[in-house]
Amino acid sequence: METYRILIDSHDEKGLVYKISSIFFKYDLNILTNNEFVDRVNNKFFMRSVVTGNIDNDTLKKALQAILPNDATIQLIAPKKKNIVLMATKESHALGDILVRFHDGELDANILAVVSNYDTLQLLVEKFDIPFIHCSHETLSRAEHEAEILETLAQFESIDYIVLAKYMRILTPKFVETYHNKIINIHHSFLPAFIGANPYKQAYERGVKIIGATAHFVNNNLDEGPIIYQDVIHVNHAYDWKQMQRSGRDVEKIVLSRALKLALEDRIFVYANKTVIF
Repeated sequence: METYRILIDSHDEKGLVYKISSIFFKYDLNILTNNEFVDRVNNKFFMRSVVTGNIDNDTLKKALQAILPNDATIQLIAPKKKNIVLMATKESHALGDILVRFHDGELDANILAVVSNYDTLQLLVEKFDIPFIHCSHETLSRAEHEAEILETLAQFESIDYIVLAKYMRILTPKFVETYHNKIINIHHSFLPAFIGANPYKQAYERGVKIIGATAHFVNNNLDEGPIIYQDVIHVNHAYDWKQMQRSGRDVEKIVLSRALKLALEDRIFVYANKTVIF
């Protein structure tokens, strides 16, 4: 018996859930979990099923294609540990939280390496027996530094996700395109508010009563990629911006780890610069 995650998205039409379920029944597959959603504004259908049985990928995929609209995307994913690379600069809270969760067996992933433009976090990373790769930017142009990182990443046979755990460098379109919808970033603000540098200071000056964090996929527009997960905490007039920043770090690390978990479990559909999360 095998277990598969089956992800389907297409234009919506009447009876899709019935048709898909009938195919599962025909091939003697047991549905463990099933979620579906229809975006009625865009007439878009999404479905995530976890099934078990004796599965022949090609046969099942052809059977599903035969009953689905022509534009349907079908993914058959055998659950296994995904390969991830973490990128960081100097701050340890988001990176450290992921490393501890990995150490405790909470993440269904292989951490291939941590890449950083400083060596500040090397001792922390090496405590977890994970390779630390230092790619300094200090004597290189942005293009040269990024080329070095891309060359470093190319040594790994397969990378499912790159996680920017407070990596404080803007990525170029070439980098983003190389790992399209595979780069997860944590932004220390409840987007779309306070985009760019020092959002806690922006929030303090605006007199906000909540602060938050946003995990999102990276695209070529600064902090405007599809949002995966967000959360907030309450603050008040007694907080200065540095106190907001300290409190916000707790939210940041939790939001990033939860977004990563959703990605590792294949719960995210990306479309129209948005996400559907199951």
